[in-house]
Amino acid sequence: MPSRKPSSSSKPPKSISLKGTAAEDCILWLEDARVTDVPRVGGKNASLGEMIANLSGVGVRVPGGFATTSQAYRYFVAHNGLDEIIRVQTTALAKGKAPLSTVGKTIRAAFLKATMPKDLGKVIAGAYRELGTREGMRKPDVAVRSSATAEDLPDASFAGQQESYLNICGKDALLEHVRKCYASLFTDRAITYRNNNGFDHLDVALSVGVQRMVRSDTGAAGVMFSIDTETGFPDVVLLTGAWGLGEAVVQGIADPDEFMVFKPLLENKALSPIVERSLGTKEKKLVYAEGGKKPTKWLKTKAKERARFTLSNEEVLQLARWAVTIEQHYGCPMDIEWAKDGNTGELAIVQARPETVQSRAEASGLKTFHVTNQGKKLTSGLAVGSGAAVGKVINLASPQEIDRFEDGAILVTSITDPDWVPIMKRASAIVTDHGGRTSHAAIVSRELGLTAIVGCHDATTTLTTGTKITASCAEGDEGHVYEGYADIDVRDLSLDNMPETRTKLMLNMATPSAALRWWRLPADGIGLARLEFVINNIIKVHPLALTRFDEVKDKQARKEIEKITRGYAKKTDYFVDTLAAGVARLAASQYPNPVIVRMSDFKSNEYAELVGGRQFEPKEENPMIGWRGASRYYSDDYSDGFALECAALAKVRKEMGFTNVVVMIPFCRTLEEADAVLDTMASHGLVRGEDGLEVYVMCEVPSNVILADEFSKRFDGFSIGSNDLTQLTLGVDRDSARLAHLFDEENPAVKRMIENVISTAHRFDRKVGLCGQGPSDKPGFAAFLVENSIDSMSVTPDSFLRTKQAIARAEAGQDKAAISVTGR
Repeated sequence: MPSRKPSSSSKPPKSISLKGTAAEDCILWLEDARVTDVPRVGGKNASLGEMIANLSGVGVRVPGGFATTSQAYRYFVAHNGLDEIIRVQTTALAKGKAPLSTVGKTIRAAFLKATMPKDLGKVIAGAYRELGTREGMRKPDVAVRSSATAEDLPDASFAGQQESYLNICGKDALLEHVRKCYASLFTDRAITYRNNNGFDHLDVALSVGVQRMVRSDTGAAGVMFSIDTETGFPDVVLLTGAWGLGEAVVQGIADPDEFMVFKPLLENKALSPIVERSLGTKEKKLVYAEGGKKPTKWLKTKAKERARFTLSNEEVLQLARWAVTIEQHYGCPMDIEWAKDGNTGELAIVQARPETVQSRAEASGLKTFHVTNQGKKLTSGLAVGSGAAVGKVINLASPQEIDRFEDGAILVTSITDPDWVPIMKRASAIVTDHGGRTSHAAIVSRELGLTAIVGCHDATTTLTTGTKITASCAEGDEGHVYEGYADIDVRDLSLDNMPETRTKLMLNMATPSAALRWWRLPADGIGLARLEFVINNIIKVHPLALTRFDEVKDKQARKEIEKITRGYAKKTDYFVDTLAAGVARLAASQYPNPVIVRMSDFKSNEYAELVGGRQFEPKEENPMIGWRGASRYYSDDYSDGFALECAALAKVRKEMGFTNVVVMIPFCRTLEEADAVLDTMASHGLVRGEDGLEVYVMCEVPSNVILADEFSKRFDGFSIGSNDLTQLTLGVDRDSARLAHLFDEENPAVKRMIENVISTAHRFDRKVGLCGQGPSDKPGFAAFLVENSIDSMSVTPDSFLRTKQAIARAEAGQDKAAISVTGR
């Protein structure tokens, strides 16, 4: 839409008289409004009318009411001679002769001093009485909301620029607040918005919506989007809610509950596809004020309110279905406000407008980086990803120093663990002393799309807080830190010419929050979803500290567990529900493609770091080959913890509907162990083959290769864990810097292991994949896998494109060789 610059020479609108005109010229009942009426009643009121007329029949509840029209506004302006004041003041602003604050204050004061024309006031008061008759109330409490419009600019959006008022009761109060709404057309932010977007202030009119209040002051209210607002992922509804009137959420005053619902499974009402439930603190709520000068007031919420979700699962699903219905009607993602009447339990939609940010956003995260004009090299390490970033160093010793961190700075520290994630999310890059390509810092950085350089050894001693640096991973496997800010050329990668391959390419994924970021990649699913990352980053509590809470001796741990599990009658439900939601979000990101979920593979020293975990874990000399993976699942010392994992996976598949989830068992050493694990799973509701459930086994122990024929009889597929298989085949500690030169997936012994398991598994019609960075870091290794007809590879999102290209080249070479042999 072409913009129009403000003009001081525009002629004022002609004086409008209501004498002899019909009442509907200045009042339009919402049920009579349609989207085509934006010039008359603004986008907000036109949308309400559109929903009442078209969606009430399919169950979407929208409170009734009426709107004053743009003609009523222009009559009010003309009656009081306000057009001249508007012109003079906005012209002064445009010429730099008066500041914005003075201009806005002067115009608003003129509106508030203006008188309501008697005939217009009579029409508004009459509509208010009619609304009361319809609602069975003499003085109905109403919401009075501004809805701006421009008669010749029907696509203009002015959402959030003007004021709204709640719990307005009585004719005089209504007329006063209509005048206040009119005045709010000239708030400083509204004036600035119009100037920035080239709208003439005299072209804009304002409609006022008068709508029956939903008593959410005694209930709850919030906002929902029919798209993920962070990533643009289109298949979810994101819903927030807090106690009291909706302004608490709209204004960002209360930290709300958050819910995310997967849209494609909503039609089946036997399912509950809620993939996220996050309890907000909800410290304040806005309620009706009784007898005060203001119609509403803020209150602190009670402890029991803060510990309770604002909506039941059934209510969340109902609202999500309405969001889908509204989106389908409008044909675009929507931004919707909802309310729940605390007296009647009624749910209602009180506003809906098109979402205008993510729905128009370009694909994110698919970029290339070229670094030039670098300064002095300060340190180097392993490059994670292929990005680059500049920023000021913030050198931290522990995550407890989070208050020292600044958004957009480069985090420098010795090593990271899950406690660092809140800081990592705020950083532009990460540099560590320790860690390899499979370290926490590397894995989380990949999923967050951050530039990271790990294993520098001297980063914390070399890089001091306040130093301006460039972190570059754009120069190969080695990452470099340069003094000063280099030039970074960033280019978007196009997915338009993505090659087709026979070999499936999947993603390695762990944290649910990162999964939706990569939805635009044409992946064939998730080949490795690490359950322990969900437990570590989100749940944070050792499962046995929940199943055996009465036995927890650490008083601090008990206190922390009580806080973490607030809102849950049973502490074990917290684990099951949270884990199920995390896995479901991973599954949603790739639905209906398979998502292979590896059951927990913590080592005992890692498990001990979870809240309440130390007393339940043994101290082992070598946890890497100790009590991990399958050996824990059937053991009396952990079986009740594994039961929670099974319950969560069963919930994901059976209650939530994500039958694309495949279960995978890690570090399964023997056939007897395989049988014990499958029996244990079955006892907890995960029966291989039932409802299409497939169970894979990680191929990371030499016995998995040697006995691949027998393992094939017990499992539906193999996923080669190249890191552990290389470690155990060569006898090399994968985390040893001294032995790093010996750790090589392309060693002939490792390659022969891989050849053998692929050929044996295929004889038994079993699928084989490989999850690891080898194919992305080494194109020759990808070609080797293709030559041996591996079914799939799974890599981190940042290396997806180059691995896809490497596979395509390998397959093309294989095809040429086949043609050469056959002579065709």
